[in-house]
Amino acid sequence: MRHEIVHNKFVVDGLRDKGAVFVEELEDCPPDRPVIFSAHGVPKAVPAEAARREMVYVDATCPLVSKVHIEAARHHENGLQMIMIGHEGHPETVGTMGQLPEGEVLLVETVADVATVEVRDADKLAFVTQTTLSVDDTVDIVAALRDRFPAIVGPHKEDICYATTNRQEAVKAIAPDCDALLVVGAPNSSNSKRLVEVARKAGCSYAQLVQRAEDIDWRALEGIRAVGVTAGASAPEVLIDEVVAAFGARFDMTVEKVETAQENVEFKVPRVLRVSA
Repeated sequence: MRHEIVHNKFVVDGLRDKGAVFVEELEDCPPDRPVIFSAHGVPKAVPAEAARREMVYVDATCPLVSKVHIEAARHHENGLQMIMIGHEGHPETVGTMGQLPEGEVLLVETVADVATVEVRDADKLAFVTQTTLSVDDTVDIVAALRDRFPAIVGPHKEDICYATTNRQEAVKAIAPDCDALLVVGAPNSSNSKRLVEVARKAGCSYAQLVQRAEDIDWRALEGIRAVGVTAGASAPEVLIDEVVAAFGARFDMTVEKVETAQENVEFKVPRVLRVSA
């Protein structure tokens, strides 16, 4: 697998225990082994090189990330230079920027970056966003882009993934009533870290990221009566259940489930797997 398939240690360790080998670059893969590309997406050069080496590869890019890739390619065909709102070095950002020739995608991370970005033609611009960013932070950057470049073209639908959006809305709903809020997720998970930020901004002063129940700082929770629990998009439900069970083992506990949206989206497995099956 080229890069962690998702940013969650439990998932990655489980796959490693089953025999998966994780590498950072395609050049680290032997040509006679199948290779899987992570959910974050890869630059176009990666599958091209895999095809050149006649490797069997599975593109596990999240369809919502693929949607952003398609948007970027369409704007490029229409002669527009792209601006991407994202985090430098994040695999999704690297993959999206790698869909187009060098210089065709410019990265901005903050509102301040918008003021200094140098574009080729202010009248021929479009923007896309990393799917795992905070909705609120993205709104501010988009507003700054539209203010500086009134002709800039945006996506038809919000690029931030529905799983990210729904979790942030749920956190906003429960944070004011929580003395503490725990986000189950990995420290390298962008959307998990954003949930911590959203909780703090929404009024919960103690919001922390934990990977497993064993990471909970129980001393910090002394005297707390209401605890919120949420999770990053790539955290399996078994980890949430583990955290809830840990509270049940220590306290008299009642559980209230707060649901702000129902998710019923299903994605097909990659075509190469359907054909093989």
